Amino acid sequence: MNQQLLAKTFVELADNLVADFDLIDFLRLLTDRCVSMLDASAAGLLLADRDGKLRVMAASDEEVRLLELFQLQNDEGPCLECFSTGAPVIVPDLTREADRWPRFVTAAHRSGFGAVQALPMRLRAETVGALNLFRAAPGPFDAPDTLVAQALADVATISLLQQRTAERSTALNEQLQTALNSRVLIEQAKGKLAERQNIDMERAFTALRGYARAHNRRLSDVARAFIDDSEPLPGLVA
Repeated sequence: MNQQLLAKTFVELADNLVADFDLIDFLRLLTDRCVSMLDASAAGLLLADRDGKLRVMAASDEEVRLLELFQLQNDEGPCLECFSTGAPVIVPDLTREADRWPRFVTAAHRSGFGAVQALPMRLRAETVGALNLFRAAPGPFDAPDTLVAQALADVATISLLQQRTAERSTALNEQLQTALNSRVLIEQAKGKLAERQNIDMERAFTALRGYARAHNRRLSDVARAFIDDSEPLPGLVA
């Protein structure tokens, strides 16, 4: 195994907190490196969407992408079992699993694969997907390679969850900033209306809110229009 490439891969999988983070490129990197470094002929990766439904997100080649889609369409195969249990599914000889996944085994053999192992992309109790490693020839998988593959999947999972948390945090911060900006506008509008009509701030706020509700508009939009004098607001009185 190329130790330098392995170390570089771990760094690349961990370094995802960048503005131009590309999820598809990130996942394709994982599948490609599994094939180039480990005892695998091909690799595919499935992730769960927001509804918990698995989607094919990356594959080292078109043949394995179609096989992954076949698993999903027929609702059988090692990846689905791995995702549902959160545990590795290691199959050194697919011929022996014909009763377990009859349609998948037939399709895998047709695609030129004789062995597969599915490794969970899991962090503690949360499983977000599965990494599939296919091999042309049947036979036992190399234990050290399996450990490395699971480690790569674990690092990728942590990075994905970290990225999702960052995106949620960014969205929350943007919502908070929008709310703060709206609050400033409303305070300015209250002050302007209170001065213009010689009323207190609470009555000015009530007038602004009442106008917004009566015209089915956002309070911040009414406040901005009043401050800027950008449009007439007939009936805006305390």
